[in-house]
Amino acid sequence: MERLWLMFRHDLSEFTGLLPNPDGTFRSDRLELALSGSTGWAPYLLSRGASPVGLALVRGLDGPTRVLNSFFVVRAARRNGLGLRAVREVVARHPGPWEVAFQDENAAAVRFWRRVAAAVAGEAWTEERRPVPGRPELPPDVWIAFRSDASAPVR
Repeated sequence: MERLWLMFRHDLSEFTGLLPNPDGTFRSDRLELALSGSTGWAPYLLSRGASPVGLALVRGLDGPTRVLNSFFVVRAARRNGLGLRAVREVVARHPGPWEVAFQDENAAAVRFWRRVAAAVAGEAWTEERRPVPGRPELPPDVWIAFRSDASAPVR
């Protein structure tokens, strides 16, 4: 998961402008929380056969709204439905209200998350822009909110 995290943060650096730490790593507090067994967090390793191909970090499991805090699929595994299936499986494990944030500048993420919201919730989802906490120089994040229903089949 640590190596996948580096790839994820590298991909995001295009939109966040954040450079690696002097040792070549990126900030990893969210990954560390998810892997520590911290209350309210759940890590998911995505795989295709024996190959790890992505990760999903969920927070807010101990609160009213779950947040898909980090989601990543390696480039070679994208555009074949794996990401959508993975999100559907993760949200099905934790029914209830969900939110996910992404950047408007990331056109692929915009298309993907809108498609996910429609697949999970039909037309019952919302989208809003919120300032990035502590980063006034960045454009606002886009937040999509939807509800996952435990009775809905995972396809």
